[in-house]
Amino acid sequence: MQQTLIAGQTLHLFPERAAFWAERRMLLVADAHFGKAATFRAHGVPVPHGTTADNLARLDALIGRWDVEHVVFLGDFLHAREAQAAQTIDALAAWRHGHAHVAMTLVRGNHDSRAGDPPAHLGIDVVDESWTVGPFSMRHHPTPCDRGYVLAGHLHPGYRLSGRAGDGLRLPCFWFGHEEGSRVGVLPAFGAFTGTWIVDALPDDRLFIVAPGAVHALHRAVVATPLA
Repeated sequence: MQQTLIAGQTLHLFPERAAFWAERRMLLVADAHFGKAATFRAHGVPVPHGTTADNLARLDALIGRWDVEHVVFLGDFLHAREAQAAQTIDALAAWRHGHAHVAMTLVRGNHDSRAGDPPAHLGIDVVDESWTVGPFSMRHHPTPCDRGYVLAGHLHPGYRLSGRAGDGLRLPCFWFGHEEGSRVGVLPAFGAFTGTWIVDALPDDRLFIVAPGAVHALHRAVVATPLA
C-alpha cells in the first residue's frame, strides 16, 4: 500500500488496484468490467472463467479490511449488454446482499451506456459525470473539470519498466497529474480481465506502480522512461 495527498486529502493506494479516501471512508474503483469474460464467451471467444468471482473477492477483502462505508465505481461497471446475463447478475446480487450496509454509487462510463445501468435490485445509485464530492470531481473520462480535482478511470493506465538487457515489464499504475497542472488522477482498471495503456506522463506527475502484493512510488530519475 502507498499513501498520497491529493487536494488536501489522503488516498490509500492498494495493489488490488483500488483507492481508499480515508476522510470519507470511500473506496474508489475504476473499470470493474463485470461480465467481460462472459461477454467474450457469448461471442465464441474461449476465455477463462472466474473473473467476476475474483473481482468480488478482492472487493470483499478491501471492504472488510478498511471498514468501507461507500464504494464508488468510476465507470464501466458492466462490460456490455451480455453482462446482464443471469449468472453474472446473480453473483453481483449475492455479493451486494452481503454488503447491504455499504452505500454504492456508479458514475456512468462509456461501457455503461451500452450495457445499461445495473438492475435496480442491486441497490447502486447511478449518476452522470461529473459528480462532485468534497474537493473531487468523480468522472469516468479523465478530462479536467472546474468542479474539483478529477478522479477517473477509462484509460487503464500502465507503465513499462525497462531492464538493462532490453527486457521489459508492463504493469498497471495510478497516475496523478499535478495540482497546478492537469488536476486529473487516473486509477488503474480494477477488472481482472483488462489490459493497460502506457501512460505519457509529464515530469511533475506522480506515478505509483502496481506489482503483485505491493504498490511502489515511481522515481523516474532512476527508472527508464515509458516505452510505447
